[in-house]
Amino acid sequence: MKAKTFDKKFDDNRSLAGELDLSKARRPNQEQKRVNVDFPVWMIESLDREAKHLGVTRQSIIKVWLAERLEKAASTK
Repeated sequence: MKAKTFDKKFDDNRSLAGELDLSKARRPNQEQKRVNVDFPVWMIESLDREAKHLGVTRQSIIKVWLAERLEKAASTK
């Protein structure tokens, strides 16, 4: 399909799902890599309390807080 046809379908709010091969789709800079981090018990307990309070998992709160901190550090440079 040519880009012009694709754009026309998109502009007309028509479904493009059948036109895309999502089997190899990747989100840039969103690939995951497993890491292991050791935390003191008091920190794990604090993380768990905060995660429970927010209704999220420990892993989620760690990711969000690290992302916020990294974004803040990047914006001050």
